Amino acid sequence: MKYLCLGYLEPEKMDSRPKAEVDAVMGDCQPHLEELYKSGQVIIDAGLSLEAKCLRGANGKVRVIDGPFIETKEMIGSAFIIEARDMEEAIRVASLHPATQVGAGEQFGWGIEIRPIHYFEKRELEV
Repeated sequence: MKYLCLGYLEPEKMDSRPKAEVDAVMGDCQPHLEELYKSGQVIIDAGLSLEAKCLRGANGKVRVIDGPFIETKEMIGSAFIIEARDMEEAIRVASLHPATQVGAGEQFGWGIEIRPIHYFEKRELEV
């Protein structure tokens, strides 16, 4: 089964820290990402930009709205899809992600949400 893993953070907490400190914490992430990838169960991993748009249908037209869209202090900063037998294995694999492994990430509100994917179709992009 495939699982969508969403990496959360609290941008205000990160923004309140000196850039050099945030860069150092982010540098600590790479070895943990390598361990996650070595599991062989990561299908795709993507870091997300702060820029976002929301599309909504309204009166037969598409309305474009600037974000943020959810009233929360957390935002999604990354998304990755993994393959696992069950939720227990998905938790084990996702726990390799820097959001749970880099201790300094706690001060930035880092966390992972795991959700089973009920439909997944892989399509090759034409370039």
